[in-house]
Amino acid sequence: MSLPVSTVFAAEGDELAASGSQPLPAVFMAPVRPDVVHFVHSMMALNKRQAHCVSKYAGKTPSATSWGTGRAVSRIPRVSGGGTHRSGQGAFGNMCRGGRMFAPTKTWRKWHRKINVTQKRYAVASAVAASGVPALVMARGHRIDATPEGPLVVGSAVEQITKTSAAVALLKKLGAYADVEKTLASKTMRAGKGKMRGRRFVQRKGPLIVYKTDGGLTRAFRNIPGVELANVSALNLLQLAPGGHVGRFCIWTESAFSSLDSIFGTAEKPSATKTHHGVPYRMPTPMLSNSDLSRLINSDEVQSKVNAPKPGQAPKVLKINPLKNKAVMDALDPSAPSKRKAAAEAQAAKKKPKTSDKTLGKEFYKSMIASE
Repeated sequence: MSLPVSTVFAAEGDELAASGSQPLPAVFMAPVRPDVVHFVHSMMALNKRQAHCVSKYAGKTPSATSWGTGRAVSRIPRVSGGGTHRSGQGAFGNMCRGGRMFAPTKTWRKWHRKINVTQKRYAVASAVAASGVPALVMARGHRIDATPEGPLVVGSAVEQITKTSAAVALLKKLGAYADVEKTLASKTMRAGKGKMRGRRFVQRKGPLIVYKTDGGLTRAFRNIPGVELANVSALNLLQLAPGGHVGRFCIWTESAFSSLDSIFGTAEKPSATKTHHGVPYRMPTPMLSNSDLSRLINSDEVQSKVNAPKPGQAPKVLKINPLKNKAVMDALDPSAPSKRKAAAEAQAAKKKPKTSDKTLGKEFYKSMIASE
């Protein structure tokens, strides 16, 4: 559950103490939309690609011509010459050994994707809101069992840290170093060709430090495995929701936390920095204040207004088959009873009266005597 006020923590000596509080920014009440976040993340990831293709001569280098018809072989081009196994082999085709690929890739492919500005901002706001829900952060795999609160806010003095040793000590006091240790333990060799291309290792993501003013903070934290840094005025969805999954563990400085309302706006006033075609940006607001539909439907307020079905009245259940339930059919078609009655009378009229075999035998015997 979101807190109306967030505590600001400061490291005093070896202990962690509360140095104040900050009202929770309105962006943490934005709707959490994993579908929007995943879509925007996928489009943004495509924009980082580098153009590549195969050589236009690949698979086309041998001298080969088709033998034509009349030799009882396919008309695929065949390598010229003689004296080697290669001569007479199929060439050029994508089904041939050493041939070209089907539809060789080109550099002029459509690599990049345009993304709606409002949609990108919606995704960022949703990712920020998800980072304030401890359940979503833990579901993403972050180790926040020892952290005092979520979202986690620290004093602005952290922005002046310049030594990595001090940064590690701060993370340990905040209870966030367990997430760094998880990152260290997860480092493994990459599977695939990326090992040859400067991407030798892979590892999990750690905390994201969000700051407003860099007073040496980036130099202090940049060498800690898994830790990333972001300026609050340039939040990136690729950092807030790695892999398109919401719930990144974020550590906010007090100045960055207090500036979120001016960046994203509130329910009463729009953003002071973001505009679109000259119109100030307004943060998305949820349509439902409580999205737990089962709890809403089963609440006393809703159930007290639900009318109980009267005796003999058709139950208001859409899944009952009217072809098998007369009450539901009568509710759908008022003329159904008269149609059923008419059908029953017509069926009865078609039936002929049955005569027993004994009666038929007696009548036949009488007719035989009368004929004599």
